[in-house]
Amino acid sequence: MTPAEALHFVVPDDPAPSGGNAYNRRIADGLGVREIAVPGTWPRPDDAAKTGLAQALAGLPDGAAVLIDGLVACGVPDVIVPAARRLRIAVLVHLPLADEIGVAGAADLDVLERKTLRAVSTVVTTSDWAARRLAYVGQVHVVRPGTDPAPLTPGTDGFSRLLCVASVTPRKGQDLLVKALATLADLPWTCDCVGPLDRDPAYAERIAALIAEHGLGDRLSLRGPQTGAALAATYAAADLMVLPSRAETFGMVVTEALARGVPVVASAVGGVPEALGALPGILVPPDDASALAAGLRRWLTEPELRDELRNSAWLRRDELNPWEESVRAMGVVMKQLIEEPC
Repeated sequence: MTPAEALHFVVPDDPAPSGGNAYNRRIADGLGVREIAVPGTWPRPDDAAKTGLAQALAGLPDGAAVLIDGLVACGVPDVIVPAARRLRIAVLVHLPLADEIGVAGAADLDVLERKTLRAVSTVVTTSDWAARRLAYVGQVHVVRPGTDPAPLTPGTDGFSRLLCVASVTPRKGQDLLVKALATLADLPWTCDCVGPLDRDPAYAERIAALIAEHGLGDRLSLRGPQTGAALAATYAAADLMVLPSRAETFGMVVTEALARGVPVVASAVGGVPEALGALPGILVPPDDASALAAGLRRWLTEPELRDELRNSAWLRRDELNPWEESVRAMGVVMKQLIEEPC
């Protein structure tokens, strides 16, 4: 029996572009599995959303194999633990919930997540770093994101066009980026921040105000979400990817940039070093605007360093795993789930 015939995949009902959503769809498409989208403010759903999830799982036959996005599953052990008594459940943890939310509410979310993950049959995550974070459940399967082949970007002048692709949320650290760039006003640069603005509207408003406060409105732009040809064109114009995240399980935009030969300056957090690989790059301590500014200043003022990082990016693009490999690896894990005794 193939995964397409026997596997169900429960995901959040969220059409906005994100790394997690892109990963889910590539895996679902690759395995030929239909997504069951459940609405709700995950991972803190209201009662109606929890009831909807419980009903979706109740509609599956006894012994069915179910892969559930951790954003949906991990905060609701009161739904998942009873369901795990009659279903073969795997949870796909894109990012541990305490890291996804930040400090506020982290302790109780961590407790809920531990209850959930200890009750299910299988846990899958997207980096070795995350697998270590979840080691309390025993074996954790790692299925890293894939990368699509892409042409080398022409860029602009080779150094001044900066790009940050990330949802505008505190975890992604755009406030650190604004503060860092404000100290580099003496240097030539422009920066596009591409990503949804509605994940945390108050934070997005704060970032817009911070840009205005530092007089960067003509150099630093919040572009909103982009996909397809529009995003490809934005990558093609970029000279450097900047990812100032406070937490990151893998960092798919890192490999997406490297696939185009675009060097990366990023926070040395979570699985980002895995995405960057062993070749040289600029990694800075997380939540440190001064360190980020120092890394960007080096990029903007040291031509030899730029050449080294660009050559490293060109080499790294040949090492990146294709999505077909990610689908194959997930298929192996799901086959084990399907075949395990009920």
